[in-house]
Amino acid sequence: MPPKPSVLFICIHNAGRSQMAAAYLAHLAGPTIEVRSAGSAPADSINPTVFEAMLEEGIDLSDQKPKILTQHAVQTSNVVITMGCGDACPFFPGTRYLDWRLQDPAGNGLEDVRPIRDEIRRRVEGLIGELGRGCSLEVDGV
Repeated sequence: MPPKPSVLFICIHNAGRSQMAAAYLAHLAGPTIEVRSAGSAPADSINPTVFEAMLEEGIDLSDQKPKILTQHAVQTSNVVITMGCGDACPFFPGTRYLDWRLQDPAGNGLEDVRPIRDEIRRRVEGLIGELGRGCSLEVDGV
């Protein structure tokens, strides 16, 4: 049985987009995929509007906190999904890199965060489908 895939979501503050993506992946895929998130310049806490938007989906982020991006986290992930962290993410051959260009929820109200949340869910569902079909985890251009 092949090892389960590992996915790392990265954004600058690890307080919004990457937290939502990681929470959706963990919620929807369960233990079949190892999920991580990190930020190149992590905030002190999760964006409260993001927290509220995810609660609407039945996902509680109260046990989550922003984490610093480490080389080890990238190196031990099969898929790395960046969300606006620029060149802060180290590159390792054999790792699949995707860049999800999404609006930053920082400073936005709940009405503006919901579409971002919903787009993240759509992309996470697609990712689960790809990983479930055994799609290649090889390097994918950013």
